[in-house]
Amino acid sequence: MKKPFLDAGIDISRIFYFGESVLEKAYRGQGIGIAFFQAREAQAAGYVTTAFCAVIRPPDHPLRPKEYVPLDEFWRHRGYRPRPGLVCSMSWRDIGESAETQKHLQFWTKDL
Repeated sequence: MKKPFLDAGIDISRIFYFGESVLEKAYRGQGIGIAFFQAREAQAAGYVTTAFCAVIRPPDHPLRPKEYVPLDEFWRHRGYRPRPGLVCSMSWRDIGESAETQKHLQFWTKDL
């Protein structure tokens, strides 16, 4: 996960990385996500940038629920932007797969 930043010449000691998170559907739309991001950013005091990554999947991905709403606008409203060229790869086994396959993840960042 460090490699894309290092390859881009970005000082990773100045970046506070947020681990992945999921808010269950029943709790969405109540301000919990906003409060969660505010709390995470408060923990990043002293850092220059915060970052997280999101799996890149096509809009017609077979595992995407019919009622899926992308979080891009939520993240943009919080001040995050996808960083072109900052992409990493990881492998895991998706539902219905017999073996791990490689997935690509886009980094989103926000300057504090």
